[in-house]
Amino acid sequence: MKYDYLIVGAGLFGAVFAREMQKAGKSCFVIDRRNVVAGNVYTEERAGIQVHKYGAHIFHTANKRVWEYIQQFAEFNHYINSPVAVYKEQLYNLPFNMNTFSKMWGVKTPAEAKAKIAEQIDGLHIVEPQNLEEQALSLVGTDVYEKLIKGYTEKQWGRDCRELPAFIIKRLPLRFVYDNNYFTDPYQGIPKGGYTKLVEKILGDIPVRLGIAYKDFQKENAGRGAEADTFGKVLYTGMIDEYFDYSFGELQYRSLRFEEELLTGCDNYQGNAVVNYTEREVPYTRIIEHKHFEFGTQPDTVITKEYPAEWKRGDEPYYPINNEQNNALYARYAALAQKEKNVLFGGRLGQYSYYDMDKVIAAALDMVQTELR
Repeated sequence: MKYDYLIVGAGLFGAVFAREMQKAGKSCFVIDRRNVVAGNVYTEERAGIQVHKYGAHIFHTANKRVWEYIQQFAEFNHYINSPVAVYKEQLYNLPFNMNTFSKMWGVKTPAEAKAKIAEQIDGLHIVEPQNLEEQALSLVGTDVYEKLIKGYTEKQWGRDCRELPAFIIKRLPLRFVYDNNYFTDPYQGIPKGGYTKLVEKILGDIPVRLGIAYKDFQKENAGRGAEADTFGKVLYTGMIDEYFDYSFGELQYRSLRFEEELLTGCDNYQGNAVVNYTEREVPYTRIIEHKHFEFGTQPDTVITKEYPAEWKRGDEPYYPINNEQNNALYARYAALAQKEKNVLFGGRLGQYSYYDMDKVIAAALDMVQTELR
């Protein structure tokens, strides 16, 4: 077969790109090294519950174009992300808002909360923050930092906050309203029936081969000789440094480890979809109770504990570490990518950038427009 595009990766970026190129009359073939489609938004049914296998994914956007686009493939519920944080057996609402401040200090009005935070910041005398700790303290004061930021951040990054650069936290939103909605985007929800069905519908009848890595596919296809499939272009959504055989060295990532548990006979474990654990001494960063994403009434429940981990080659790379050193290294790989004939690089790993789901879709749609010019 002769295809216009080989798409490497059946996640959101690859699926949207393949769908739109097919609509434009281009032939596409999709491969993925995993045995399932949907990438990190993959959901799997267990005990009648859609389980987010690679961490919680809440769709939210301010981009009406993206919202209307994704509505073609799934009906979304009205889920609003309102996580809770646990610190030394105390519960606090997130994001940092008047409910948080009232619980922390007993204040009732925005003026009281602002005065408390300003008092703590003024007492620190931080003029030019030298690290993440000083940056955070200069933005929110001591109490919010110590209880809700320090331990969680150190677990996420695997480093002391004083060893992390200040620019990682450019701002910390403080909301002086009694509103626990984590996102301010006007469009928000979870696709009914899970993300896997959504991605499967995006892909439609486009041929997909699972369980094979790009380089293995290349070797296998080349070995077919005259019967080999041909592709006009490749869209690569894997790790850009891996594509170039780590020729300049490895980019850094953070990985995650998940412990999933089915709790039979328990219909409600924690009362919320996402509960963060902000103490450094608690090894996991959060517990996800998946049924609450879809207002489930099942007699059982499924929870997942999420543990951040150092990434090493062969592990799943979840978060790019976009510090100055890694961004400079990525720039070198990006320069190589620009010289690569008939190969496009897209998505979180191909562009070494943390993308929310709506940004992934928007970037894929933009790439399609560029290709079709």
